[in-house]
Amino acid sequence: MNIILASGSPRRRDLLEKLGWNIKIIIPEIDETSLPGESPENLCVRLSVEKAAKIAAMPNNKEFLVIAADTIVVIDGDVLGKPVDEHEGVRMLKRLQGRAHDVLTGVSVIWQGKTLSGVEHTRVNFRPLSDEAVRAYAATGEGSDKAGAYAIQDKGSLLVASIEGDYFNVVGLPLRRLSMMLEEIGAELPMQW
Repeated sequence: MNIILASGSPRRRDLLEKLGWNIKIIIPEIDETSLPGESPENLCVRLSVEKAAKIAAMPNNKEFLVIAADTIVVIDGDVLGKPVDEHEGVRMLKRLQGRAHDVLTGVSVIWQGKTLSGVEHTRVNFRPLSDEAVRAYAATGEGSDKAGAYAIQDKGSLLVASIEGDYFNVVGLPLRRLSMMLEEIGAELPMQW
């Protein structure tokens, strides 16, 4: 399969390349503002659909399988996106420390005129953290371009007490859900290796 990943995320790219997939990256430009009254689930699914549709509609992309995703962190019903600066990252991390939050990733695939989308939920429990630890982690810059201001696959793994659900979802791309979606649109599991 010829695959386009509609994302600039190096983590998503790395996950797919580790599967042995040859992918092309095209980063879609879309407005990621939530709509009035839009639920977190609907937000991340809508954004993933818009990203995939924009790339699939481009000339010369009709033969490609397009994959798009959008990951958000939700706590107390509030969506935490990517922090705009280190100070916002510190505020986010202080809010998450010692508590549980949800990581939601909307995933969309478009192939041969078929579109599928869905959302994956993972519950992440942070361990209690001192203000000094929060500031020190934020200062690493690791969470500067990540929803919720942390990266579970790197230094941020030391912030986490436990997770319930798909680890890869927290990294940014729920691989099991993606694989099942691909099967549903005709890319059987043996085609995915």
